[in-house]
Amino acid sequence: MAFATHMPEALDQARAAALRGEVPVGAVLVGADGRVLARAGNRTRALSDPTAHAEILAIREACAALGSERLPGARLWVTLEPCPMCAAAISAARIAVLYYGAEDPRMGGVRHGARVFDHPQCHHRPEVVDGIHAEESRRLLQDFFRERRGHGTVPPGTS
Repeated sequence: MAFATHMPEALDQARAAALRGEVPVGAVLVGADGRVLARAGNRTRALSDPTAHAEILAIREACAALGSERLPGARLWVTLEPCPMCAAAISAARIAVLYYGAEDPRMGGVRHGARVFDHPQCHHRPEVVDGIHAEESRRLLQDFFRERRGHGTVPPGTS
């Protein structure tokens, strides 16, 4: 199977999240066969659920569609480095490859902070490819928070 990036779709999900007033993070989860299983953007505010990050929502939808708690061979595209919670879910779901855009030095859990996949107790370590559409992902987040700050709103966490 030839490589095809799904980051433009993830960015579309992030932009849709921003329009809903959510932190603009988007994710697209693709099965081992190359078929898109799920697309999601953050919905923590809409669902009053601190776990409703784009990655978690995409994993839940894909697992439900396949009737399995694991997604071997799946690939996940996300616009921002996953937080520790999302990284742990990616590991638990046995996702094969994680592609992400912008780094998150403050809340990230892959290359920063908890570095979940480097922990000795991590059962599954996906291949990680970072920096895909990083500048566009970063700019989307920066513009969102700049706009929010301009209206006196304190920004929530970035993932």
